[in-house]
Amino acid sequence: MFIPLPVPASIWGLVIMYLCLHLKVIKLDDVHDTAKLMIEIMPVMFVPAAVGLIESWGDIKSNILVYFVITLISTVAVMAVSGCVTQLVIRTERKKNGNE
Repeated sequence: MFIPLPVPASIWGLVIMYLCLHLKVIKLDDVHDTAKLMIEIMPVMFVPAAVGLIESWGDIKSNILVYFVITLISTVAVMAVSGCVTQLVIRTERKKNGNE
């Protein structure tokens, strides 16, 4: 509400959590158990979305190729950006530690 950008609250939450962890405002040990639980139950969180897709099959099937292409392109884009960001972070850490 206070930030005039069209970014979901969940993304802001992740950014704030990252900053708090990075700046050592929150200790990793304080969130480790909860994070582990969330990762363990993550597959269950996809069940409602899968049920929604099954219920919407009548609307989806006429455009399935379009949805498939969009999913493929966005998946490849996310993988490429994630890889580039990971490489950048690794290089930055190596330079910071004097290993390069």
